[in-house]
Amino acid sequence: MAQPLVKKDDDRDDEEYSPFLGIEKGAVLQEARVFNDPQLDARRCSQVITKLLYLLNQGETFTKVEATEVFFSVTKLFQSRDIGLRRMVYLMIKELSPSADEVIIVTSSLMKDMNSKTDMYRANAIRVLCRITDGTLLTQIERYLKQAIVDKNPVVASAALVSGIHLLQTNPEIVKRWSNEVQEAVQSRAALVQFHALALLHQIRQNDRLAVSKLVTSLTRGTVRSPLAQCLLIRYTSQVIRESAGSTQAGDRPFYDYLEGCLRHKAEMVIFEAARAITELHGVTNRELTPAITVLQLFLSSSKPVLRFAAVRTLNKVAMTHPMAVTNCNIDMESLISDQNRSIATLAITTLLKTGNESSVDRLMKQITNFMSDIADEFKIVVVEAIRSLCLKFPLKYRALMNFLSNILREEGGFEYKKAIVDSIVILIRDIPEAKESGLLHLCEFIEDCEFTYLSTQILHFLGIEGPRTSDPSKYIRYIYNRVHLENATVRASAVSTLAKFGAMVDSLKPRVFILLRRCLFDSDDEVRDRATLYLSTLGGDGSVVETDQDVKDFLFGSLDVPLVNLETSLKTYEASEEPFDINSVPKEIKSQPLAEKKAQSKKPTGLGAPPSGPPSTVDAYEKMLSSIPEFSNFGKLFKSSAPVELTEAETEYAVNVVKHIFDRHVVFQYNCTNTIPEQLLENVIVAVDASDAEEFTEVGSKPLRSLPYDTPGQTFLAFEKPEGVPAVGKFSNTLRFIVKEVDPTTGEAEEDGVEDEYQLEDLEVVAADYILKDQVLNFRNAWETMGPDCERVDEYGLGQRESLNEAVSAVISLLGMQPCEGTEVIASNSRSHTCLLAGVYIGNVKVLVRLSFGIDSSKEVAMKLAVRSEDVTVSDAIHEIVASG
Repeated sequence: MAQPLVKKDDDRDDEEYSPFLGIEKGAVLQEARVFNDPQLDARRCSQVITKLLYLLNQGETFTKVEATEVFFSVTKLFQSRDIGLRRMVYLMIKELSPSADEVIIVTSSLMKDMNSKTDMYRANAIRVLCRITDGTLLTQIERYLKQAIVDKNPVVASAALVSGIHLLQTNPEIVKRWSNEVQEAVQSRAALVQFHALALLHQIRQNDRLAVSKLVTSLTRGTVRSPLAQCLLIRYTSQVIRESAGSTQAGDRPFYDYLEGCLRHKAEMVIFEAARAITELHGVTNRELTPAITVLQLFLSSSKPVLRFAAVRTLNKVAMTHPMAVTNCNIDMESLISDQNRSIATLAITTLLKTGNESSVDRLMKQITNFMSDIADEFKIVVVEAIRSLCLKFPLKYRALMNFLSNILREEGGFEYKKAIVDSIVILIRDIPEAKESGLLHLCEFIEDCEFTYLSTQILHFLGIEGPRTSDPSKYIRYIYNRVHLENATVRASAVSTLAKFGAMVDSLKPRVFILLRRCLFDSDDEVRDRATLYLSTLGGDGSVVETDQDVKDFLFGSLDVPLVNLETSLKTYEASEEPFDINSVPKEIKSQPLAEKKAQSKKPTGLGAPPSGPPSTVDAYEKMLSSIPEFSNFGKLFKSSAPVELTEAETEYAVNVVKHIFDRHVVFQYNCTNTIPEQLLENVIVAVDASDAEEFTEVGSKPLRSLPYDTPGQTFLAFEKPEGVPAVGKFSNTLRFIVKEVDPTTGEAEEDGVEDEYQLEDLEVVAADYILKDQVLNFRNAWETMGPDCERVDEYGLGQRESLNEAVSAVISLLGMQPCEGTEVIASNSRSHTCLLAGVYIGNVKVLVRLSFGIDSSKEVAMKLAVRSEDVTVSDAIHEIVASG
């Protein structure tokens, strides 16, 4: 590929030039013939190998023939005594990863180099041998590797130790025999040798908690000199502290003194590692944090950018959980706002926003305004999210913060940045009532000049929800109707829907809205015309000022109760008949993988029934499977199928899990079984269930599994009858019973005679959450108001002492088995109160909405207010009973 001629004095002489530009595999393979020359040119050969390595690292693939030819050509270069070329040969052999047949060709040369007097040869030969060798050859060279680990030359010792770390993944039994040599290498005076030796020794012992604890105990007494090894030791010490947290007394944290001592180390990397380890301790106290915060504060004024960045990033994380502990560093961090490194400045800003008090907000806003134009969009998004959190923390400051957000919204920026600002304004409008009017006007001004269709439609949708509830809804009509004239078809359609919402919700605006909608009937886009026609006919296009019927509002603007993918699937499978399509027959739960299996990550997969996991079109797979079994075909419509519940440990002889299928009057247990023993065949497999602790259930049928060969999933079923429409609960003891037959491994044939055997499984519980489906509600407030207070039940409960508010919220969500709405399952750190919104469908297809209000005091006692609305008052009472008994 020809290069343009550039004069030496040209302005572009400082441009980067790649020596590999335009090289092709065919040409380089031709050049590789120099490896066969009788008189080897070491420099030329090194250049060709460099090109080959470049091609390999760029993803170029060599055919089997090409790779073999190159490999054999490269092996001839062992004749050269040039040290530089020899190192390139080692690299090439490693990259080509020859097959077992080809390895033999170079093994003898590499073993010769491994015992060479040249240390560079020895170290590289060890690395290459360990990369390309298999277990058989490894046993032959094990003696040399052990010697290399304790070699006086640190390069050779490090090469052997690093090779051991890689070999531990493929040949762990051999590497574990090197413990004595590795332990000796840990005492080495060479920094890298000690670092690699400690890493290998920890990996050898990592599955033995006691051994790791002993290793940490012995090394924390001061035998580690290498700063790198010291950093590793700090990490291992943190791991031991985490694992022993549950068994130690409060205030009796092991090894904390060692971590605190490392804060006075002469190496900066060790000081930082120790400080970070202390800040990440579980349940760390302010007293424990103080020395770590002090050294990080010193790093903030360091002349080294990497130290400033490390310190401010760590303090940023600490500020999320312990903002008061970081406030002493605020003055130092304010000086970092003007730091040349924009990453440091961004972290300083966001940390100050988390730790600042109400009086410092205005000063921070002035500094941030000048700063925003200098940073990239991804950093701006971080700042915007921090400002949003600050505004929720200090609601009285909403004017200054909202004005700041609206100003940066008008500036140049990409989609993600503008979306983050819009999302922040929307959240502030929802959570701070006083901010609604000004926030909506800011959004209206933004869509006047918004280049992103998605953001325009989202703002219009939000305007349609919140605008009609403001003191003067008419002032927003102009902004909405402008979109009908000036935007693309998607935005125009969204604007028509928003106009209709104003007409439906504000009766006084109806005549004006109808005039505007009639103009939309002549739009060039059919979607816009269709929407305008629908709204005019449904809302009453005669222009009379009458109250819009509630059913019309629900039909046009209510939330869709079923997932769109499920509705699409049900419409596709609907067969035209005299009976109309019933939307209540559409499943309300999304089962994109109805048979999700935990065992997929372990070595032996567990069979989980006939329907395969796959796209949402398989939501009815369980129902089809059960209706095809004669014993269960008359049970009616399936209400819910649970996720698989494991009844065995991960690495046992038989893998069994169960899916609970809930019907109105029946419960079917589907036991998914896998035989993990190759020499056995199981026949007449059945699960015997003791239901003495489940008094409301009566066994009515079963379907045994005739044969269960090795590694072939199979199912056996058991059905119970229960009172109709009642959320009966109980515990079931399970025993797997079968006839086991030995299998001849050579022929694969099973013996004729078998032996009866049984295998004890874990207990299974049917709980109240099994009778509630998760339901997607996009706008909880609308759904709550639509449901009305007629069937509302409210009560307060004490949940006792909890570790955190998060634990209490998770426990109640798990108890009810309902769907958290609008992200309310996420709790802000250090929050003393929280509101969680849940939606579900109770057995009998009764919709339920739940509003949970939590509070936690200084003694960690949690109180909860539970408000339930449903379509049936008995269901509201039932939800309270579940919580009261849970």
